[in-house]
Amino acid sequence: MFGWLEKNPFFFAVGVFVVIAFAGLIEIIPDFAQASRPLVGTKPYSVLELAGRQVYIKDSCNACHSQLIRPFKSETDRYGMYSLTGEYAYDRPFLWGSKRTGPDLHRVGNYRTSDWHANHMWDPTSVVPGSIMPAYKHMFTNVTDLETAFAEALTVKKVFNVPYDKDIDGDGKIDVVLGDSPADFEAAKQRALQEALVIAKETKREDLVNMVKEGKIPEIVALIAYLNRLK
Repeated sequence: MFGWLEKNPFFFAVGVFVVIAFAGLIEIIPDFAQASRPLVGTKPYSVLELAGRQVYIKDSCNACHSQLIRPFKSETDRYGMYSLTGEYAYDRPFLWGSKRTGPDLHRVGNYRTSDWHANHMWDPTSVVPGSIMPAYKHMFTNVTDLETAFAEALTVKKVFNVPYDKDIDGDGKIDVVLGDSPADFEAAKQRALQEALVIAKETKREDLVNMVKEGKIPEIVALIAYLNRLK
């Protein structure tokens, strides 16, 4: 058989290609599958964080900001640890981005605070002189769409088996509880309001605190919840 292959270089080349390709797949696929699993301790987005992510997409923040730190010194010196595949396990869609009119935001939760974000979104040049980013003052009065965020969480739980209703990080507590009944939505809303009140107080803006106390979550508070999650 091998003598026949040696006399037919085309089939010999095909055979070598098949063997090398098969060996490569055996080597690559297990590592790829492992890398794509959620990192230990990575939780699904809370309903409030999902609502903020929807605001991020709706207002096209991903058009000017990436969320993908490449493994180069110039990148890690500026933005922090390079991005790992497992960090995106619960992202649908991915917001890697391909353009940086503004800085990468994948680790922004490590170095920006809630009040910084609020001041920045209200008047970018007040904290970043010369910034070309527009102000997003409408976010301070627009009310967050929690119903859509809750529906998204419930959908990814059912369709993609995202592990809501489970103790993901091993702290003995169920991280996010989701169900189909109106009571489940009301419980999720109350939890989102609790999270939102903490963030609103961190912004040091009474108007945001008062809105949350009235049962309305401003879009800016949801967005900050999402940005604070990026670490």
